[in-house]
Amino acid sequence: MTYLEDQPAFRAFIERVDGAVGQDVPQRRLLEQVGDAARVLVASDEWLPQAATLPHPRYYQQYLLYCDPAERFSVVSFVWGIGQSTPIHDHMTWGVIAMLRGAETGQRYALGSPMREQEDAVLHPGDIEFVSPEVGDIHKVSNACADQVSISIHTYGGNIGRIARHVYDAASGEPREFISGYANADAGTRGYGRFA
Repeated sequence: MTYLEDQPAFRAFIERVDGAVGQDVPQRRLLEQVGDAARVLVASDEWLPQAATLPHPRYYQQYLLYCDPAERFSVVSFVWGIGQSTPIHDHMTWGVIAMLRGAETGQRYALGSPMREQEDAVLHPGDIEFVSPEVGDIHKVSNACADQVSISIHTYGGNIGRIARHVYDAASGEPREFISGYANADAGTRGYGRFA
């Protein structure tokens, strides 16, 4: 039995997401259902393994917590050290971001040369944000705290660590393809949660 398999809050979350993904509903409704489940999950954080909270001194970390056996969805913890941020990037699938600890700033962008900044949002514990090609998929994320590590829990449609995505040059708008992988490379496809 793995650590997360023994955590009732995380197990209930996976069951709710599995049920939502299995329905034939419009994407907006799917995002709302997964968002509702994520709000419940991040209401406490004792379920998250210590190994999935460790910052890197230079780079944000993306730890795989769970991947559905059919790769219909994955759950990841993002750990932001002080001053850390992503490049401007997309996801190529739907995603639900749920803030667990600290705070993060998400700056949305529109394609262009240069890339055009749109609205930004600061997420605090319990806050939820959606991304997808339908609702807006291009953003840059950074730790909003100057004095602490921040952690958010992301749920994506598909195995996000294996999906070909893009980073964008801010000045030219030129995309470059990348595949993110995971900081816990030894996690395989299912991370900590190998639920039967």
